[in-house]
Amino acid sequence: MAKTGLLSSDPTVRARAVELKKELQRLVKTIVDDEDYTIHTVDQAKDALCALRELKFNKRSTVPTTTTTSSLKLQEALSCPEEFKCPLSKELMRDPVILASGQTYDRPFIQKWLNAGNRTCPQTEQVLSHTILTPNHLIRDMISQWCKSQGIELPNPVMDGKEEGVTEAERDRFFSLLDKLCAALPQQKEAAKELRMLTKKMPSFRALFGEYVDAIPQLLTPLSGSKSEGCVHPDLQEDVITTLLNLSIHDSNKKLVAETPMVIPLLMEALRSGTIETRSNAAATLFTLSALDSNKALIGKSGALKPLIDLLDDGHLLAMKDVASAIFNLCILHENKAIAVRDSAVSVILKKIMDGVLVDELLAILAMLSTHQRAIEEIGELGGVPCLLRIIRESTCERNKENCIAILHSVCLNDRTKWKALREEESTHGTITKLAQDGTSRAKRKANGILERLRRAVNITHTA
Repeated sequence: MAKTGLLSSDPTVRARAVELKKELQRLVKTIVDDEDYTIHTVDQAKDALCALRELKFNKRSTVPTTTTTSSLKLQEALSCPEEFKCPLSKELMRDPVILASGQTYDRPFIQKWLNAGNRTCPQTEQVLSHTILTPNHLIRDMISQWCKSQGIELPNPVMDGKEEGVTEAERDRFFSLLDKLCAALPQQKEAAKELRMLTKKMPSFRALFGEYVDAIPQLLTPLSGSKSEGCVHPDLQEDVITTLLNLSIHDSNKKLVAETPMVIPLLMEALRSGTIETRSNAAATLFTLSALDSNKALIGKSGALKPLIDLLDDGHLLAMKDVASAIFNLCILHENKAIAVRDSAVSVILKKIMDGVLVDELLAILAMLSTHQRAIEEIGELGGVPCLLRIIRESTCERNKENCIAILHSVCLNDRTKWKALREEESTHGTITKLAQDGTSRAKRKANGILERLRRAVNITHTA
């Protein structure tokens, strides 16, 4: 039975749906079939799925009760000038407003974006200096004139004032707490503790820090001031660092937080000298901020990998998982791999793996670093090959086996002195052959690559 509705009856929309489905099918196939798929591919699939959902949603919300309603919706969606459409909704704007970036949006849609805690312009990705929405009377008048010429009645603006995330009382409290951070130590401690609690529980308070350019520097005042005097109160440091962690949860805050000049140096100081909870939260903050590639570069250049690696070496179990996550994220950026290797990451990670500590996470980091020549040399020098072969033999975790064989493949390609150990392992246990038969698709490729290289070496020796 044929389905009724806008999606099936309008050829333009139907064609768009078919196009989106084909693109989604291609992206999902890439994700399912390719072990080395990228985050960008996942994001593209998500965007295609959201676009399909939007078409479906528009279908349901615009099924015509009258021919006029259907015609109006189609005219708005397909026929109106592009400059009259909201960049977010792709529909005719009812209440155009100007964002701090200078871009114009329909009020309800940009208000929803801001209420979700975003503090960047959706189009330009510029960090907003404020979130005040200014009515765009010029565009409103132009839309009104166009509607009259088309015989369309423009509905009244949708007022969305009820959706504001912060009340006046909350905003006043926010400024009061920031002021206290510049007062004496008891007031600073009280304010920092309350801001930690509020930014944990209320997204609106996290968003407030993005609205005012001086808010984050004010938050850091107690630490930067105490540092110059040679002492930082541990409770105060913990509350301020944890507040930074809470702020960095919002994607739209990540760039602003990381680019505030004192943030990364104070996080590095916290990694070295804070309580164990402070150190753990400082590592978690760097991990959260490093979700942005630009922040990965900034954090790497700042020297933050060294205190992270030192904290990993210290072996505090409470902090190690956050530290490992931060190091992994940062080393996705090629330039940071060289910095991590220079800062003794390989020796620290291998020691922990040999001790059976955080093996899953640290093998993933070591596999990433194994594309660096000096890392390969260190793995060989520090007895990494027998350790990795033992893990392949004994582990029941397929991902760990895969990471081990990937590292060994890099060793095999770059260090011929380790071929003997690999041949002996294969002769005694058949470890690599078993993995070539039973491992993940990536593990099979790497294992077969090693076996092929070892076979060629034997053939060359016989020929000689």
